[in-house]
Amino acid sequence: MRVSKEQAAENRRRIVEVAGALFRERGFNGIGVADLMKEAGLTHGGFYGHFASKDDLAAEACAGAMAASAQRWEGRVVAGDDGLSALVTAYLTPAHRDNPAGGCPIAALGVDAARQGGTARRAFTAGLRPFIELLDRLVPGRSAAARRKAALATLSGMVGALILARAVDDPALSEEILDAARTAFAAPDADRA
Repeated sequence: MRVSKEQAAENRRRIVEVAGALFRERGFNGIGVADLMKEAGLTHGGFYGHFASKDDLAAEACAGAMAASAQRWEGRVVAGDDGLSALVTAYLTPAHRDNPAGGCPIAALGVDAARQGGTARRAFTAGLRPFIELLDRLVPGRSAAARRKAALATLSGMVGALILARAVDDPALSEEILDAARTAFAAPDADRA
């Protein structure tokens, strides 16, 4: 049975959405095409009608997850009185720590992206830039160069804290990591930059 263009586009969107969540939860190599398509409610054979390879899907899913996450960050900044504090506080939570599939693709996919081919790494790199640019507008600093360094350090610290909080098997230490990072990054000292 032939599928309409609209249904084909919806199927592709669904595959990318499901892949984005599953890749964040299990890693790029943690799920095969057959299981991914099953989770999307589609047949394994239909995959290659949408994508040339799993790597192509990884790149598109990564780009989509990064763009959606960047939009959420922008929304938190607009909604918050102190954009940086609102962003850091929302990011470094136990709920976010406990939901990699629905959470930050930078923390969930960063290590995996480094091991991927060029297309996924390029998508990750391009997707990272809006986060840096947003933080560059929010962090204090005496110059553009100082703000850029502070933005990179803040992003690295937030992501690193989330990764560590997920990795440890001690719930108290995990919460301590999140709390320390919230304190350090929610209101950085303008003189440090």
